[in-house]
Amino acid sequence: MKAGSILAGAIAIGLLAGASSVVIPSAGSEPRAMMEPARNFTFCHTGGGTNCVVDGDTLWMDGVKIRISDIDAPETHMPKCPEEAKLGAQATQRMLALVNEGAFSVSMSSSRDEDRYGRKLRVLSRDGRSLGGILVSEGLARQWTGSRQPWC
Repeated sequence: MKAGSILAGAIAIGLLAGASSVVIPSAGSEPRAMMEPARNFTFCHTGGGTNCVVDGDTLWMDGVKIRISDIDAPETHMPKCPEEAKLGAQATQRMLALVNEGAFSVSMSSSRDEDRYGRKLRVLSRDGRSLGGILVSEGLARQWTGSRQPWC
């Protein structure tokens, strides 16, 4: 009987300790970044995909189209010049490599959930570093300033 009482007490303490570590966001609190499990991303070819990279600043994840909102990458679809096409292909290749390196977090960067094309506006990061920011640091994208700038 004594062992049963000790076990019951240990379970009760464990439940209380676990309940005290549950974080319940308050009303009006900002959404937090969620760490996403690693996925296998491929290149998107036509139309939507489940997990694929469209270009340096757009991808599909779990069937949802996401615009990486902290950067502007060169266009790969209808580029304005050969230099933009080449840089766009490099940015796309690099983003594919980055998202395939493992789990990353996805967070909203502003009060807008979607852009005018219906893409979810999100920042992707790993270990506190923006994946888009990595492209910027490598010269494959620009920090998003609110409007596109020419690449040619």
